[in-house]
Amino acid sequence: MEKNKKEWFNQSVEEIEERLQVEETQGLSEEQVTKNREIYGLNELATKKKKSLFVKFLEQFKDFMIIILIIAAIISGVVGYYEGEGITDSIIILIVVIVNAIIGVAQENKAEKSLEALQKLSSHVVKVMRSRKYNISTF
Repeated sequence: MEKNKKEWFNQSVEEIEERLQVEETQGLSEEQVTKNREIYGLNELATKKKKSLFVKFLEQFKDFMIIILIIAAIISGVVGYYEGEGITDSIIILIVVIVNAIIGVAQENKAEKSLEALQKLSSHVVKVMRSRKYNISTF
């Protein structure tokens, strides 16, 4: 970051007025609002594209311990097969890993749905000044 360029929250009111070419007592004109929306977009948080259930399921296998368990299951299966003991242990390990992934995806989905519900419940009220008049907006 440049030395002279401060974040918005670190600037004084006067610096912001100068940077945005606005006076606190007058607010933005409708023309300035339209121009700023074209330049900066709407005042919204960026949302990410939702991942599919399959992608979420595959992401559950990124954890280091899960990778170790899968490798252990493979080694256990190969050793059990060549020694004639069977591959029961490796199947059990893989079942546990898959069940863990399913539970992880279910919890992740539940958390996302709860967050979306909370966002819908909260109404956003904003008091803005436009052309020397205060307006209250909800979005």
